[in-house]
Amino acid sequence: MSAERNTWGTGYGSDDASATPLAIDDYDPASYRRSSEEEVKQGWLIRPDRETRQRKKRSSYVNCLMIKSLLISLVVGGLVVLIVMLATRRRHHHPGPGPDNYTVALHRALRFFDAQQSGRLPAQNNVSWRGDSCLKDEIVGGFYDGGSAIKFNFPGSFAMTLLSWSVIEYSAKYNAIGELGHVKGIIKWGSDYLLKSFKSSNGTISSVATQVGGEHDESCWMRPEDIDSDGNYPRRATWCTDCPALSAEMAAALSAASIVFKDDEKYSKKLVHGADMLFKFATKGQGANYDGGRDLPSKKYNSTGYWDEFVWGGAWLYYATGNSSYLQFVTTPSLVNNDPIFSGGAKGGVFGWDTKHAGAHLLLSRVRIYLSYGYPYEGMLRTYQKRIEEIICSYQPRSFRYGRIKGGLIDINRARPNSLQYVVNAAFMTTLYSDYLEGRLVPGLVCGPIFYSNDVLRDFARTQINYILGNNHRNRSYVVGFGNQFPQHVHHRGASIPDSKIKYGCKGGLKWRDSRKKDPNTIVGAMVAGPGKRGYFRDYRADYNYTEPTIAGNAGLVAALVALSGGNASTFDKNTIFSAVPPL
Repeated sequence: MSAERNTWGTGYGSDDASATPLAIDDYDPASYRRSSEEEVKQGWLIRPDRETRQRKKRSSYVNCLMIKSLLISLVVGGLVVLIVMLATRRRHHHPGPGPDNYTVALHRALRFFDAQQSGRLPAQNNVSWRGDSCLKDEIVGGFYDGGSAIKFNFPGSFAMTLLSWSVIEYSAKYNAIGELGHVKGIIKWGSDYLLKSFKSSNGTISSVATQVGGEHDESCWMRPEDIDSDGNYPRRATWCTDCPALSAEMAAALSAASIVFKDDEKYSKKLVHGADMLFKFATKGQGANYDGGRDLPSKKYNSTGYWDEFVWGGAWLYYATGNSSYLQFVTTPSLVNNDPIFSGGAKGGVFGWDTKHAGAHLLLSRVRIYLSYGYPYEGMLRTYQKRIEEIICSYQPRSFRYGRIKGGLIDINRARPNSLQYVVNAAFMTTLYSDYLEGRLVPGLVCGPIFYSNDVLRDFARTQINYILGNNHRNRSYVVGFGNQFPQHVHHRGASIPDSKIKYGCKGGLKWRDSRKKDPNTIVGAMVAGPGKRGYFRDYRADYNYTEPTIAGNAGLVAALVALSGGNASTFDKNTIFSAVPPL
């Protein structure tokens, strides 16, 4: 077997040609022949007489009886010993090791999405303090973004894309812990809502919904279940006719979901069709020659640019369809030259609902690592891989690009609020890329003069997730319901107001927001925004900069947890993401 050659220069193959087969004959053939010959020789020379034969016959009979008795005794004794051993084992049985912390946290992190469901809840939703809500919305269903009852399509789409990505890569892990059906149900709930979030006719889209709910929701503190009974609470959708980043992100979400549901051919095709229409709407059908747009999807979640969503969405459409035109689109040099962040810099490592550069780098690196297309795609694909390696190198402790908050948390967002959602995304990308490397027998990553093995790369991800789960200078978990000390005053309407027959109006519920009492409803699995500069955290319900959870943040947490669960073994799925891609 010849050594495997790594086309990008850091891999190591193996050559077993020099190995010799193990010998299976341990005896000395000459000794074996002499022994046999001696036995035959004696049998021919010594001929016992009749009496001797009779004595030997009687002796053999007695010996046979003795041997039978001995065998019966041994069998009975063995059975007794076996029964005693089994009984003792039952009395002193020690159960095997339970699930690791990442698996336990993953179960809980997925429950947060159940608590965020809007519309008529499915039968499998078992959050006791939630009920049907906002059934009079212009678009019913979907997920509430965070602590309010607003449904934002931009971060909501990103959350679904990230969850789908984690399922595509780690479906075996989800299945092993009994969560595959659960997470797929979450993705379908979000995808069904996105399919209702655009207006189309004759195969073209005229507008997309940016959100349902508005400023009134921000200032109003009430349970989502009570909104429909408030006549002064309009729940219309906000529609946009020129928002390329949002449309491309929605296309990414539906494309990724189509791979998750590839076994349901009808539904998968429906998702791909919607994604294709959304992407054409995003680029106005101009592809890489798109000349700009206003891109104002909402007042709270506006994109700082759309070129990253174009590469991100185009990459997902290529995986979903296998159509090489999408690969040509995302490897057009002029496309990425429109956005300086693609060329590097600190902002390129901030992967989140607004900035998709790092995720796009990683996603397209997969094409180069496992498909090795070569010309004409090699140049841009090599650039994407170089950028993601620079980003992952920048996350490592010896890099000076990002500082550390007290306790060891990486400061990717430069001490701005909602720090944890960017940390979990960095942990997910680092773990996934180390799995990509290991899948090609590449032992690690060279960062300047320093070599980081795949295990060391994963150690970075572990330290960050461990910090979030409570291994920090305050011994505080930032995931509700995990650990001994976690936030008790979450910025969340439903969690803070008792589930009783009393309906609190828009202003009447403010007393619960300002109450110092612990949440009457535990919103299990919610990852709050996290600590601020110097590691300070304020468990105060009214301050959303510290205590508000979001579905985008929890999607990254789920992705990181499933990637890290199950020990050090690299167990990602190499092939499913390429299921629609034909040989090139």
